Amino acid sequence: MTLLSLLQDNPTMLVSFCFVLGLFVGSFLNVVVYRLPIMMERGWKQECREFLKLDAAPEAGSETGSAPEQQSEKFNLMVPRSACPSCGTMISAWQNIPVISWLLLRGKCGNCKHPISVEYPLVELLTALLSMAVAMKFGASIQLVFALLFTWALISLAMIDFHTTLLPDSITLPLLWLGLLISLVPVFVIAPDAIVGAAAGYMILWIVFQTFKLITGKEGMGFGDFKLLGAMGAWLGWAKLPLIILLSSLTGAVIGIMMMVLFKHKRSEPIPFGPYLAIAGWIALMWGDQIVSMYTNQMGL
Repeated sequence: MTLLSLLQDNPTMLVSFCFVLGLFVGSFLNVVVYRLPIMMERGWKQECREFLKLDAAPEAGSETGSAPEQQSEKFNLMVPRSACPSCGTMISAWQNIPVISWLLLRGKCGNCKHPISVEYPLVELLTALLSMAVAMKFGASIQLVFALLFTWALISLAMIDFHTTLLPDSITLPLLWLGLLISLVPVFVIAPDAIVGAAAGYMILWIVFQTFKLITGKEGMGFGDFKLLGAMGAWLGWAKLPLIILLSSLTGAVIGIMMMVLFKHKRSEPIPFGPYLAIAGWIALMWGDQIVSMYTNQMGL
């Protein structure tokens, strides 16, 4: 009996498999969250140098991957190997076991005892728990495969936006196009709903952006938010967009107030909208139909 057959016949094994898979994917997402913004910045600098016809300048590595004083000729999601950002010691295989290694090391580098952020095991655990929830929702189906990809993309986008206020095109655009492509099957929604959803998702926030800019003279959000909502429209259809916008606005308002009250966050400091969109999009993926149905029933529609 193949592994696929076992997973199809045993829901408990499927959920457990997705939990463990989520732990390792979460470990990789930590790399994506840290390295992708650095790769983007280096790409922009290289483009500027080429445009200005300047000589290429070496880049210094500064990650869980290379000590600040080291030079790295090649820097992407695969190389160089992860290392302590303080002492530069390469992280061994056993120190890369999701969550467990962090606990065994007591949250410190095995060599220099420099603290390792608790964010790393939290992202791994979050990815595992959400993957498990997706498996419980969709079971052994084609929907499960794409729902996992959607979930992992949202986690990486939310974390990158939280740290840098950037939503990389290298994730949002493939997510949008993949959503349109799978609507041809269809996996979640039919193609017309996906196409209208993608266009409407982008245009709704673009109109909000332009209106806010016209009234205040300031830019209230980035173009990455438009693309992300467009991608959600492609995956979930135009009918889920009002729910996503409402949930993201409510989530943003609650968390924003908490940040100002508990952490003295200034109103003048920008708060990334991507994480709230990601939370709302994932909720819409999991329970959007039930929420919309419950609302329409209560309204007598």
